[in-house]
Amino acid sequence: MRSLGALALILAVALSHSLARARDDAVVVASKIDTEGALLGNMILALLQAHGVAVENKLQLGPTNIVRAAILAGQVDIYPEYTGNGALFFHQEQDPAWKNWQRGYALVERLCRERNHLVWLTPAPANNTWVIAVRKDLAEHQHLVSMDDFANYVKEGGRIKLAASAEFVESPSALPAFEATYGFRLSDEQLLTLSGGNTAATLRAAAEEMSGVNAAMAYGTDGALAALGLVALGDDKGAQIVYAPAPVVREAVLQDHPEIRAVLDPVFATLTLETLQKLNAEIAVNGGEASAVAVFYLRSKNFLP
Repeated sequence: MRSLGALALILAVALSHSLARARDDAVVVASKIDTEGALLGNMILALLQAHGVAVENKLQLGPTNIVRAAILAGQVDIYPEYTGNGALFFHQEQDPAWKNWQRGYALVERLCRERNHLVWLTPAPANNTWVIAVRKDLAEHQHLVSMDDFANYVKEGGRIKLAASAEFVESPSALPAFEATYGFRLSDEQLLTLSGGNTAATLRAAAEEMSGVNAAMAYGTDGALAALGLVALGDDKGAQIVYAPAPVVREAVLQDHPEIRAVLDPVFATLTLETLQKLNAEIAVNGGEASAVAVFYLRSKNFLP
C-alpha cells in the first residue's frame, strides 16, 4: 500500500508539472480595449484554437502602452497592432515612410524584429487613421470621394462645417496636415470644435446636422460611419500616417508555432476598410458581442467550420 501511495504521489506530481507546462506553453492572445481591438483579438483567438494551438485569453487588456509593455515583457505573445504606431514606439514621427503603406509596414517590421524580437504578420488592407467624413447626401450630390474633391469643393465656396476635437484642429499632424497637403483652409466659422477626442460625438453631430455640421473628424474604420450615413474621404496624397492593423507575435512563439502565419495571413488579407467598418458597426452600433461577430465573419468566409 505504501508503494502504491508513493506511486500515486509521483503520478500526481508529474501530472501537476505537465499541466503547468501546458499552461506555460499556451499562446497568450491579447488586444487593446477598443472595439476593433476586441474584434481582431477574438479572430486571432478563435483561429488559433480551431487549429489546435493552446491559447490563453487576455483580450481587451488595456490601451496601447499597456499591451505594448506586456508583449515586450513576454507576458503576452500576440496581439493586433497598427503599423503607424511604430512612429511612436521608435520616436521617428518625422519619417515620411509612415505615410506610405508598404514603406511603413517594412520599417516597423524591421525595427520590431531587430530591436524587440517581434514579428509583424500581413496587415489588413485597411487604414484606421484620421479621416474627414461627410454626409452621404453631400458626397453623392457634389461627387466627393477623395480629399482632393473636398479641397476643390471648399475652394469653390461649397458649404462645409466640420465637427472635430481641439486636438484634430490644432495638431500639425491632423487638420493642418490635410490643409497643407490638399491646399485648402477652413475658417473658424467652418469648424465646430467639440471637447474631448471621441469620434462618436463628431459623427453624431454630422449625422444630425447639429449647428449646420455636414462633415466630421473620424477614424477610417469607425463602425458608425455607414450606420450614420457618412462617407470617409480618401487620403490619396498621404497627408496622414497609415495605421494598418496586423498581428504582432513574439519571434520565439512564431518559431514554436510557424502555423500561426499560415492561419492568420489569409484572414487579415480579407479585412478591407469597408469590411472592418461593417464588423465594427455590428459591435459598436448594433450591440453585438465581439466574439460572436468575429466567429460569424470567420465562418461566413469558411475560415472556421
